[in-house]
Amino acid sequence: MVNHQTIGDRAAHLSPEDLAALRENLHEQRLFRQEQLRQIAAPPRAEDLLRRRSAAQAEVQVKVAASARMVLADVEAALRRIAEGRYGTCHLCRRPVERDRLMIVPQARYCARCQQVREAGR
Repeated sequence: MVNHQTIGDRAAHLSPEDLAALRENLHEQRLFRQEQLRQIAAPPRAEDLLRRRSAAQAEVQVKVAASARMVLADVEAALRRIAEGRYGTCHLCRRPVERDRLMIVPQARYCARCQQVREAGR
């Protein structure tokens, strides 16, 4: 069971309603990505076999699958952080991740400032 007091202490900027909405969003994202990966991994249908896939199409499918796996891992990590009471805290500076940022990217691990620093370092 989630300890809302612990989450509230660490992420005071998030109301219980915010956390519930974010958790629901993350669950929906997880289901979407799992279904996306199932469809990619499914054996090709007869009509697909008739239309041979180009190398470019196959490459796109490989990249889409890799992206879906990466997002799924991020979503599952965010759900673990919620369950453990660590959600909403930046992994670098340990400050709260902005509410607006979490509402847009609920799996965010970093505050906007630290995310910019990470991206500038690439």
